[in-house]
Amino acid sequence: MRLCLISALLGLSALGLSVAARAEVTLYPALDPTAPHRTLVIYSSLDAPLARPMIDGFQAANPDIAVRYEDLLTNEIYDRVVSETEAGTGTADLAFSSAMDLQVKLANDGYAQESHLPLSDRWPRWANWRDTAYALSFEPAVFVYHKPSFKDVPPPSTRGQLVEYLRAHGNSVFGRIATYDIERSGVGFMFMARDQEQYPDIWSVIRAMGAAGVKLYSTSGAILERVSDGRFVLGYNILGSYASYWAARNPDVGIILPKDYTVVMSRIALVPKSAKSPDLGRRYLDYAMSPQGQTVMAQELKMAAINPEVSGENTARAMQAELGGQVRLVPVSPELMVYLDEVKRAHIIERWNDTLRSP
Repeated sequence: MRLCLISALLGLSALGLSVAARAEVTLYPALDPTAPHRTLVIYSSLDAPLARPMIDGFQAANPDIAVRYEDLLTNEIYDRVVSETEAGTGTADLAFSSAMDLQVKLANDGYAQESHLPLSDRWPRWANWRDTAYALSFEPAVFVYHKPSFKDVPPPSTRGQLVEYLRAHGNSVFGRIATYDIERSGVGFMFMARDQEQYPDIWSVIRAMGAAGVKLYSTSGAILERVSDGRFVLGYNILGSYASYWAARNPDVGIILPKDYTVVMSRIALVPKSAKSPDLGRRYLDYAMSPQGQTVMAQELKMAAINPEVSGENTARAMQAELGGQVRLVPVSPELMVYLDEVKRAHIIERWNDTLRSP
């Protein structure tokens, strides 16, 4: 039986990312009620319903372990780990987040501990930073669209085509396009930072979206829900795993891997330095890296597997072969922290807001 609770408001302060937040907590009792059990605590930005197959697989192999799963925004995960470590109260046993930059900062600043696991030496080098921060997924940033809304015109497949589409149809679709709010979404900010590096004319894209009344959200689900029912016609820079999950259940959701370039990010897992039960965090991380766990991620969560022992279409190896030079992979490294500099971050956000409001 799953028991859902809503926590009290959490105050966020790190990196100037202050927002009031509510964490959704899901409790998974140990499968073996007769055995003495311990509780694994996970802070994660992966929506709880999507995480359930992974939790089920882990508990099937560890029936004496209960799981407390806290569904948080990426910025909240960072702030909770830092503040709880500094307070000396102990923190989660595993932090799993799509905000690669914030996860690497936790590791780089000493808030994560080394986890040398059976697969560490065989994990791709770009996906393992000092046996401390591990990429577990291979996820492109995609365009999503409402198929019935594009029955008479092809959906844009490049950023240039997106601008052309919005200029031609902006009035008719005003207020019906969406993307992440880069002030509230860590992954949204990271995608914007990569766009700025990869596409010199990215601000024309932002200006065109602003003129078309773009709606901003902190989560993928909020955007995909509205694309699936036709309230929105298009979503920009949406995590491909969420898009695939929704498309598999909603035939009106279409997905496009941008043909000019496709940014590919990963969700990073780490065991915090002040984890109350770090051995449980490592046990879950070991499962998530295993062929069994990676297969669940690929088949159930629609996240391409990184483990080289996993075969099939939904793997990093297969996707890289398909996309070729179109891929812009984001490796796990301290370079991710460049745009966490407060001045650079503030400059990007200020320009983002000004451009969205510009005529």
